[in-house]
Amino acid sequence: MKILVVNAGSSSLKYQLFDMDTNEVLAKGLCERIGIDGSVTHKRPDKPDYKANVDFPDHRAAIECVLALLTDKEKGVIASVEEISAVGHRFAHGGEKLRASAVLGADEIKYLESIVGLNPLHGPPAISGFKACKEVMPNVNHVGVFDTSYYSDMEDYAYIYPIPYELYEKHKIRRYGFHGTSHRYVAGKAAELLGNKNAKIITCHLGNGSSITATVNGKAVDTSMGFTPQDGVPMGTRSGAIDPTVVTYIQKAEGLTAEEADKVLNKEAGLYGVSGISSDCRDIREAAANGNYRAKLAMKILCHNIKKIVGSYVAEMNGVDAVVFTAGIGENDRDLRQEVCKEMSFLGIEIDEAYNQNCPRGEIADLSAKGAKVKTFVIPTNEEYMIALDTQNLTK
Repeated sequence: MKILVVNAGSSSLKYQLFDMDTNEVLAKGLCERIGIDGSVTHKRPDKPDYKANVDFPDHRAAIECVLALLTDKEKGVIASVEEISAVGHRFAHGGEKLRASAVLGADEIKYLESIVGLNPLHGPPAISGFKACKEVMPNVNHVGVFDTSYYSDMEDYAYIYPIPYELYEKHKIRRYGFHGTSHRYVAGKAAELLGNKNAKIITCHLGNGSSITATVNGKAVDTSMGFTPQDGVPMGTRSGAIDPTVVTYIQKAEGLTAEEADKVLNKEAGLYGVSGISSDCRDIREAAANGNYRAKLAMKILCHNIKKIVGSYVAEMNGVDAVVFTAGIGENDRDLRQEVCKEMSFLGIEIDEAYNQNCPRGEIADLSAKGAKVKTFVIPTNEEYMIALDTQNLTK
C-alpha cells in the first residue's frame, strides 16, 4: 500500500511517498515559493536530487508537479498515480470536534474552515492543500491527522484555563497543545525501548518551535503549548509563557495595537529577542562561545525553562521512566541536553556526558548514565510516518 503524505504551508508543500508494505520512503521533496516564482526539490534514496525552478501559481499546480515527478520515467518511483492508495494531510489544529485522525469529507472540511480563527497561520494553507489534492486525486481517500488530537484525552483540569468559564464555552479558549504527532511517535518509541507500554514519559520536542509533553500509558496528560503554539518554553522568536499582564503593559507602554503586540511576542521575542542575534541556536551558541553575554543568557533561559517543566511533569505523574529529546535542537544540541539534565539526579535523571557529546546523529541514542533510575533518550522524530500509518489504518 502506497501512501502520499502532504504538509501544506502558506507558500510551500512538503511531500513523502511511503510504501507501507516495506516501511520505505520511496521519494520526498518540497515545493517552495508557491504563488511567487516557485521551485521544487525531489529526492529519492541512492539517486541524485532533482531541483528545478517551476511556476507554482497555487497549491494545485504544486501537487500536479509532485505527481508528475513521482510518475516520471526517469525521476519517478511509481508507474501511475493509481498506485497511490490514499493521501494523508497534516493539520496543526483539529479543534474540539476532530479529536482523532479522520477521513476528510465535506463535514470535516466545513468544521476546519469554521475554526480558522483558532488557527489563522496554519489552517488556511492546510485546507488549500487538501482541496488541491482532492481536485487532482478525487478517487482516493484523504485523511487528516491533527497535531492537537494527541491531547484530546487530557483531563479537563489540565486544559481549562482559570478564566471566566463562559469564555471557554463561547470562544473555546482552552489548552489545545501542538506537535502532538511528533510527541506520539517518540513517546511510542520510548515505550518500546523500555518494554513498558504503561511508562511515564516526558518528551521534549525542541526546535524553532518547542513543546514538552507528559505521557502516561500512551496518553498525553499535559503539554506546555496551550491555546496557541506561543505558550511554554522560549522558542526561536516566540516568548513562551510569560505573565499575561506583560502583554497589556507592552501595549500601553509602547503604544501598540493588539496585533502589534502579538507580532512582538511571536516574531521578535524568544531566543532572538533576548540574544539580539538570531533565532537559530547554532548562531547563538557561536556568539556565546565568543563571549556574547546576551547569547549566553538566551541559552540559559531556555535550559532553565525546559528543566522547570520537566520537573513539574515528574511531580504531576508521580515519577518518570524516561526523558526524550527530539526535533532539530533536541536531536543535535548536545550542550543543551547536558545543561538540562545537569543536577537532576534527585529525580533519577543522569546522563553519560561523554557519550552525549559523541553519540551518532540521526539515530536513537540511550544517554543514560550507568545506574540511572530514569532513561534519557535521543529519538529522531518522524511525524510523516505517523501520518502515513494513521492514513493506512483508516483506509486499509
